[in-house]
Amino acid sequence: MVSNVKDKIKYDNRLKAVLLTALPLVVGGLSAAIAGDMSSKDYAQPPLSPPAWVFPVVWTVLYLMMGFASYLVYRDCDYLLNDAMKCFFYQLFVNFCWSIVFFRFELYTAAAVVLGALLLLTIGTTVQFFGVNKTAGKLMLPYLAWLVFALYLNIGVAVLNA
Repeated sequence: MVSNVKDKIKYDNRLKAVLLTALPLVVGGLSAAIAGDMSSKDYAQPPLSPPAWVFPVVWTVLYLMMGFASYLVYRDCDYLLNDAMKCFFYQLFVNFCWSIVFFRFELYTAAAVVLGALLLLTIGTTVQFFGVNKTAGKLMLPYLAWLVFALYLNIGVAVLNA
């Protein structure tokens, strides 16, 4: 009986880890589907713009890292909707919106504002994550760095295509 309970708990924890790790991938995929074909956009790009193939690779890695970070925070808290997880879900929603504003509607300046808000929310999320689990906070740092770079690129596109 005790063994069955322990096995169920291990299974539940693995399932939660997989679901929370995959959640940003699902959200990002849905956002990309709504945003439409991102590779065919013809607009001037700022210096340091990487080749198009870099973006899906980087976003996939970042989504997996932030998803696993959310699992670590969830695991170390007593309930799902603690302040750290609320921040995580808010930033994930804004992340979802950004590519739609940028690619679907081609509102580059508005997208930069959305990305600025995303950066601030992600800073808050990272601080909250560090407060719960240091590893989770560290897993968010590459995402923060990428968002700063993405904001530079977004502002560059807005300026060059005004």
